[in-house]
Amino acid sequence: METLLFPFQFGFMVNAFWIAVMLSVPTALLSCFLVLKGWALMGDAVSHAVLPGIVLAFILGLPLILGAFAAGMFTAVATGYLAENSRVKSDTVMGVVFSGMFAAGIVMYVAIDTNMHLDHILYGNMLGVGAADLWTAGLVALVVGGGLLLRWKDLLLHAFDPAQARTAGLPVGWLHYGLLAALSLTIVATLSAVGLILAIGLLIAPGAIAFLLVRQFRAMLWVAVLVCLASMLGGTYASFFLDSAPAPTIILILTVLFLLAFARRLVLTRRETARG
Repeated sequence: METLLFPFQFGFMVNAFWIAVMLSVPTALLSCFLVLKGWALMGDAVSHAVLPGIVLAFILGLPLILGAFAAGMFTAVATGYLAENSRVKSDTVMGVVFSGMFAAGIVMYVAIDTNMHLDHILYGNMLGVGAADLWTAGLVALVVGGGLLLRWKDLLLHAFDPAQARTAGLPVGWLHYGLLAALSLTIVATLSAVGLILAIGLLIAPGAIAFLLVRQFRAMLWVAVLVCLASMLGGTYASFFLDSAPAPTIILILTVLFLLAFARRLVLTRRETARG
């Protein structure tokens, strides 16, 4: 028992567990909407595109989270504008925009003289989170999680049929950009924990796993949160004994769970086909 409780004797591990709990709710809820809307690439685009905003905020002496949020929103809005006003498909636009933003961030980072490690931005530093990171994650979890739960029915209709949502009198524009703002805020919150590159795993895998396990969207939200919470706590705990970084360990657990959920769905589908 003493060995099992050993990780909780260290303050950095306790902080890692706390931020895992906080981040599991907004990332899991948001992943459900991203999966339904087919916005996986949008999450990837925004997560990579915040890098120049972070570097620019560092140069100007501003909080890094402000630069990250501004860059994320700029990328989302610019991608939507270019896709609507050109013949190029949205996935192509997103690929061009996020790769360009990410490249600009790396060029800016190399050009400045700083002791800030890029590895912590790209891959996160879950064992190094402090009080400021916990407060940021908690506030974002409250705002994003609360907003998604309050408007989940409207967002669900908007995800399936935007035209019907507009006909029903829903504020389609506010729902669209509100979801993009929630995406940017959530990526900002996950920055210190899992970094830019692995953030996309938290924003897609829980919703994808829940989508394979259940058929009702209400249940999908609950299952996604439980899967994300279990994976984040389990990955953080296992990383202590495996002497590995928590973030990639969490993503590996989510990947294994996705493969198991996919195998289960495949077996059930074949049984249903055989009975039919």
